[in-house]
Amino acid sequence: MIAKELTKDFVSALLPERNNESNKGTYGKVLNIAGSIYYQGAAYLSSVAPLKIGAGLVTLATTKQAANNLSGSCPWVTFLPLETYNEECISHNAFQQIKDYIDSFSVISIGPGLSTLSEVSEFVKTVVNYLVEINKKSVIDADALNIIAAANIDKLPSNSVITPHPAELSRLIKVPVEQIQKERVYYAAYSAKKFGCNVVLKGNKTVICDTEGQIFINTTGNSALAKAGSGDVLTGIISGLAAQGLSVKDAALLGVYIHGLCGETAAKQLTQYCVLATDQIDFIPEVIKQLQ
Repeated sequence: MIAKELTKDFVSALLPERNNESNKGTYGKVLNIAGSIYYQGAAYLSSVAPLKIGAGLVTLATTKQAANNLSGSCPWVTFLPLETYNEECISHNAFQQIKDYIDSFSVISIGPGLSTLSEVSEFVKTVVNYLVEINKKSVIDADALNIIAAANIDKLPSNSVITPHPAELSRLIKVPVEQIQKERVYYAAYSAKKFGCNVVLKGNKTVICDTEGQIFINTTGNSALAKAGSGDVLTGIISGLAAQGLSVKDAALLGVYIHGLCGETAAKQLTQYCVLATDQIDFIPEVIKQLQ
């Protein structure tokens, strides 16, 4: 398989345009379905990153407790508190609450910090099946991928991107991590064909495969990104770019490159040891300046 390396010139051309004659609706709306009582930070990171990258509005659909806890720390985000099971996770009954909202958003992101408890698993399966039915622009990550793997769902929206790390992909395609790591390009392409969607296989030299089988290799990033929360930031960056009108493929290509460059740029000031996921978000402006 022939793979194309992502370069600065290539991704710079993908940056969404900004227009003075605009408003928040011009730059799209993200509905981020994320969080549980156990992983509220993931919901925060995946909700703030889309705004930092330029999306017009982000609504976090999460448990009532997480919404209450996070509302003071991220006043830029709006909230959709969902029915909660046992004060832990989103209830399976919450789909009816959220269904009518999905159509009004530019892109749906789902997965960060949801947990895999049975209640939320039923909810995620229902949401994913609905996203397939309407072929909604979507970014699917983290616990949503683990739930999809356990449920043996083998069809995802063609207008979506999944962003697994090797262990998550291993669960999805039932192939050992060691084998995936030996043949990363092959298994990214295999997964894109199997699920009928775009695939971002995270890791050193992240591999992106689109629905046509085209392969791209990222050239940015370092060990500063090997930190809890990094994947949640990437999900947010991709969803924020997709909300601004990019295809999910182009949003994934640009998003992966920007995220890697955030790690590199932050590490110059903070060292590769000390970069937190929140620092990755903070360095997005500096990275965009480099690409303009």
